[in-house]
Amino acid sequence: MKFKFAAFLCLMLLSACMPIPAAPPTASAVPSFTPLPPVTSSPFPLITATQTFISTESPTPLPVGNTPISTSTLAPTNPRYCADPQVIEVIDSFKSSMLNEDGSLLSLPVNPVTGMDVRFFRTGNVLTYSQEQAKFLFISTYQADWGAHPASGENVIGAFHEVVVPELQKFLQRIYTLHCNELRYGGATYQPNWIYDGNFYALHFPGTEEFGFLDWHTWVIGIDYVNGKPYIYALTQFFWEP
Repeated sequence: MKFKFAAFLCLMLLSACMPIPAAPPTASAVPSFTPLPPVTSSPFPLITATQTFISTESPTPLPVGNTPISTSTLAPTNPRYCADPQVIEVIDSFKSSMLNEDGSLLSLPVNPVTGMDVRFFRTGNVLTYSQEQAKFLFISTYQADWGAHPASGENVIGAFHEVVVPELQKFLQRIYTLHCNELRYGGATYQPNWIYDGNFYALHFPGTEEFGFLDWHTWVIGIDYVNGKPYIYALTQFFWEP
């Protein structure tokens, strides 16, 4: 009997020495996170790219071969505008900004009053960029809707530097000609027209004999004056559509 009592006493002492399991944490113990405040200014730094002056005044003459189909839509003539070297400087600055992906350079010739309208397709959506917004077009990830592609009918979605810039860079390294207030184009299934009232320059690539000159391409840059200084107010491309 004394042995059973001693064993029971030892068992009690051992259980008293065992650690007591901790209680599970309550809901209030789960850490909470405060959302970050909204960004009120652009988080992107300005890109500082090497500014390369690439003249558009004297493009290389076209090789002799079969004559490409070339027609045009004329706007009212403006000899004073077409002879203004400041306008050519704006085109050169725009070209350099595209090839060097320099947002600060691109923003300089953007119209300070109306901004710059951009149409990737002639019947697509218009996106308007202010001078400040233009600074970030080469790094902004905003997914814009540029409208339906004339071949596939599907909407093209993407950032400016993903959609517009590659096409412009490819075009600006081709042999093209400049046409003041004349929308030059090749064989087309539609009538290309400049829908704005302002002055413009058409940068026209006539296409190649290999593709029957149906690979012609024209970018039109609307440039007009604000307080006596030329600025870009619109940008549109034209090409052969099925």
